[in-house]
Amino acid sequence: MRARASVLLLPLAASACSYQHYQSTFGNAATEARQFNILFIIFLLISAIMYVLVIAFLIASIARRRRAGAANVMEDKRHHETDPLMRTGLIAWGALVGTGLVALAIASFVADRGMASAAASEKLSITVTGNQWWWDVRYNAADSSKMVRTANEIHLPVGVPARILLRSNDVIHSFWVPSLAGKEDLIPGRDNDITITPRKVGIYRGQCAEFCGAQHAKMALVVDVDSYPDFLKWWQHQLQEAAAPANPLALAGYKYVTTRACGSCHAIAGTPASGTVGPDLTHLASRRTIAAGMLPMNEGNLYGWVADPQSIKPGTKMPTVGLEPSELHAVVAYLETLK
Repeated sequence: MRARASVLLLPLAASACSYQHYQSTFGNAATEARQFNILFIIFLLISAIMYVLVIAFLIASIARRRRAGAANVMEDKRHHETDPLMRTGLIAWGALVGTGLVALAIASFVADRGMASAAASEKLSITVTGNQWWWDVRYNAADSSKMVRTANEIHLPVGVPARILLRSNDVIHSFWVPSLAGKEDLIPGRDNDITITPRKVGIYRGQCAEFCGAQHAKMALVVDVDSYPDFLKWWQHQLQEAAAPANPLALAGYKYVTTRACGSCHAIAGTPASGTVGPDLTHLASRRTIAAGMLPMNEGNLYGWVADPQSIKPGTKMPTVGLEPSELHAVVAYLETLK
């Protein structure tokens, strides 16, 4: 009998919604998001004032026109043409429009220079590569032994400007973590970047914001903003190789993962598995989600995903291998040790 995941699908899909509330464009959780929101409020206020004035003048004009009798229309027209108050009003209106446009230009310039200043003072470099439908995340370092690779999850230290280099391996994707910054596209053959300076410790949800195929809506990621000491601890932990299996079941799973199809697509540091097609699994069990933010990390979801990924995320590049129940138990037991 082949192991199937169909009985797990309903609770898995329901539990995946637990991250939705972390996604808000008004979170102000990073300097860049705060600058965007301030700029938005300035544009909104100035535009609202101009709109209200235009509507007020229109209503006043209609009311005045109705009060004018049909007999003195021409006289009223000649009066308007020579009315000093009308000329003064038109001059004042032109000055007000010009002042508003200048204010919007200055606000845009200040916001642009503020974000450019943050980009110039980057302290952390991360490369995020979009794939259908998951995120490959690599922490860059001058010393190659200090580089970290993970997937679908980004850790950032609070108060530290992080420059995120954006690339795509297939189609156009878009990196968007609403609470932290605006959207930036990942375009095949072209490198883009975005700078994020987190202001609040917390967990924030990101999403691909450019239609990239059938599972576009299920291409999410989690951003963990940590205190600086906690971030350093996380980085040091990520540099460690995968722990050796501690029991016979996990050992059987280790042998299956590293000698069969799994190891040709996935890498696990310290083991023969060295694939680069799929996400790095070295610390898989320490992540908050699997399947690019779709499922919270837990044993039941691991069983469902490993047994039949196509029934959970149709079209994903991870095939349904068709594990026997004993093989499935062993593989999941081993994956749970990758913390």
